[in-house]
Amino acid sequence: MYVLIDCDHFYVSCERVFNPKLNGQPVVILSNNDGSIVDRSNEAKALGIPMGAPYFQWRDFLKRHHVAVLSSNYALYGDLSFQVMRTLETFNPDCEIYSIDEIFLTLSENDDPIAFGRFLKEKIKRWTGIPVSIGIAPTKTLAKVANRQAKKLYSLDGVCAFLSSEQIEKNLETLPTEDIWGIGRRFSNFLQKKGIYTAAQFKNQDDHWIRNALSTKALRTAWELRGIPSLEFDEMRPNKHSIVISRSFEHPIIKLETLEEIISTYAARETEKLRQAKRLASSLQVFLMTSFHKPREPFYANALHLTFSEPTAYTPTVVAYAKMGLQKIFREGYFYKKGGVIVTAPPLNNTMCYTETPD
Repeated sequence: MYVLIDCDHFYVSCERVFNPKLNGQPVVILSNNDGSIVDRSNEAKALGIPMGAPYFQWRDFLKRHHVAVLSSNYALYGDLSFQVMRTLETFNPDCEIYSIDEIFLTLSENDDPIAFGRFLKEKIKRWTGIPVSIGIAPTKTLAKVANRQAKKLYSLDGVCAFLSSEQIEKNLETLPTEDIWGIGRRFSNFLQKKGIYTAAQFKNQDDHWIRNALSTKALRTAWELRGIPSLEFDEMRPNKHSIVISRSFEHPIIKLETLEEIISTYAARETEKLRQAKRLASSLQVFLMTSFHKPREPFYANALHLTFSEPTAYTPTVVAYAKMGLQKIFREGYFYKKGGVIVTAPPLNNTMCYTETPD
């Protein structure tokens, strides 16, 4: 079983950790150039404020409704993201970081899914102050669907586990194709023209038709919806505001030179992903940690956030910053088991047109 931990309205939650006066108030977070809204509290959502809305169009509305407006603070968000990851590492060493606010891990067959999910949720909130929603299912794509339900249905108390094929089928029958993780709007429009409107309908299509009409990745998504784990970590689509490459090392590493090679490779791969996604990185975070599960070895974990002088996807620049960050957090005498690079890279089209307008 796969477990997806998704931090609830993460940027807002980070700000509330350090300013509790924001609790219960409508809050929006602006992009790094204050051009658009990149996160909203539940109270702000209830006012009808859309994600990605241009700030200048909504400025008067926000002021009139006493909405707290904050510029993004990616150094703070990166630090708290690292704290959430460290918390999860204490209970499961094989975490896969999907984005700054989403982490996958695997669940042992001996663990009770609901009890384990509630345990993690309580520990993360207590140790970091960040609220999370948790989805548990046989595949990563289904865990995404379960997480969506955990956020929507208050009766679930933030934890949803798909424990039977009947439960999975029932949820897929009501999931629109545009909300399937990895399908996207273009493929969804194509599917709907073919009379395929739900995830249940999509997963039941012929394999050859899916691969030929859409793509091999879409076929893997269909397999995932059928309960067959089929996604490699690198195949998962980038999150809206961050791109991550992180790995647990096969063997502990003690030499800086070896870590530099690994981190440089990660950073170079990040720039490929940036260019593929038509994005520029505004900042990056490098992190290192030893294993929590080696009590005879000293534990060490650290992360460093660096801001580029100007947004970039230039490989030498990103690699140089990543190596600089690594050199600052590296300490001799430790057996490093995990490391990674997270780049903050909001979509370039921040000023999109919206049909919604403030009242």
